[in-house]
Amino acid sequence: MSICPKNKSSKARRDKRRANWKMSAPNLVKCSKCGELMMPHRVCKACGSYNKREIVTVD
Repeated sequence: MSICPKNKSSKARRDKRRANWKMSAPNLVKCSKCGELMMPHRVCKACGSYNKREIVTVD
């Protein structure tokens, strides 16, 4: 069984709680090998390298 609220929450109070749900832009860094923008701590999609080493071969 779930908890039943004692009083009704107004729309303003409900929406204030949801005001911080906004999305943020992804953090991008330059690849150390090719200079392409990529997400940090992931393999670069352009050159297939991570930490200056080639991990994946890209066609």
